[in-house]
Amino acid sequence: MTVPILEPEWAAPRGVRAAFSLRSGGTSLPPWDSLNLGVHVGDDPAAVAENRRRLAHTLGLPSEPIWLDQVHGTEVVRIDSASVSRPRADAAVTRERGVVLAVQVADCLPVLLASEGPVLAAAHAGWRGLAAGVIESTVAAMQVPPSRLVAWLGPCIGPAHFEVGDEVRAAFVAADPAAAAAFEPNAR
Repeated sequence: MTVPILEPEWAAPRGVRAAFSLRSGGTSLPPWDSLNLGVHVGDDPAAVAENRRRLAHTLGLPSEPIWLDQVHGTEVVRIDSASVSRPRADAAVTRERGVVLAVQVADCLPVLLASEGPVLAAAHAGWRGLAAGVIESTVAAMQVPPSRLVAWLGPCIGPAHFEVGDEVRAAFVAADPAAAAAFEPNAR
């Protein structure tokens, strides 16, 4: 069975592909229905394994994805063909062809970075990681001048559908005072 995916058009180097799965097409039962890919949420591990198999089959992947144990931080791991799945980090970088990087998001921002060479990265950017510098850490780990990178910012929650608390604004303003301009006051 194939699962529905979104594939963005972006200026990635030849042979680099990005895809974003939706919730349908899997085997997980409520409340995880149906294409849950996370082993950390309490879903049946057999259902998650089958969902991951379906996704890999749909995408025709050259290898099993490297799934991260994401912690809403700034840790970046380097991945090669000998890497084991579930390293504890929020971003992964590889220089090897055929290595499949993956991040899981619900409302957080998935960020994919690529350069010729190839050097690839995938980052899970929740508000804590963004404020703490997960994207900056990922770019540094790539060891490529930022001007040579292309990026894809995937779907995520936005201001029209989600209100953040004062602690979120404070974290961003502490990192960069100019970030204050990105926040609107509560209308209440």
